[in-house]
Amino acid sequence: MDPMKTVETVSAEPIGAAVLDTNVVLDWLVFSNPRTALVAQALESGAMRWLSCEPMRSELAHMLASRSLSAWSPDADAVLATHDRLATLLEPPALPLVRLRCTDPDDQVFIDLALAQRAQWLWTHDRALLKLARKAALLGTRILAPVASTDP
Repeated sequence: MDPMKTVETVSAEPIGAAVLDTNVVLDWLVFSNPRTALVAQALESGAMRWLSCEPMRSELAHMLASRSLSAWSPDADAVLATHDRLATLLEPPALPLVRLRCTDPDDQVFIDLALAQRAQWLWTHDRALLKLARKAALLGTRILAPVASTDP
């Protein structure tokens, strides 16, 4: 079942919780990447709940201030305000009962929070996280890359 196809037919009742990695947030709020449109619609409508924690917000703020994004002149205040408005800020995750080890230590917090909170989805483009998709699915969390509604 495609979770984003479900969003279109769901009322205001949330269909579940999701963790978004920093690159997905940047694609949505800085680059306006159409692949994030369905995720953004689900979050903004309240159909999906965004789970975050302070280390994730700090990484987002750090990336917004980085020279690598200066060509796009991101409005850091607006991006962080959207995070603060839409994300449910939780305590950083304690180690989940079953921990999947991410090969990129910077991304470990995303899988840990998703598993600890039993999030239905972890949206990412990161290969290290995507490699964990099969194991995470067995634990109830689908790790997916956002796709545009017109993608095959």
